[in-house]
Amino acid sequence: MAGQPVFEVYEDRGEEWRWRLVASNGNIVADSAEGYASKQGAKRGIRCVKRIAPDADVEAE
Repeated sequence: MAGQPVFEVYEDRGEEWRWRLVASNGNIVADSAEGYASKQGAKRGIRCVKRIAPDADVEAE
């Protein structure tokens, strides 16, 4: 059975911290475009996304 979507925080090969949003089916649906110097920085990035995403507009070309 599939679980809830989850934000994962991980250290990349370049020793920078990143986050990704994983859907309940296991697909990565969003990620941090840039690495963070610390794990706490990556977590702050997640909090920011969670706070502003409900109000984000959709742009299509």
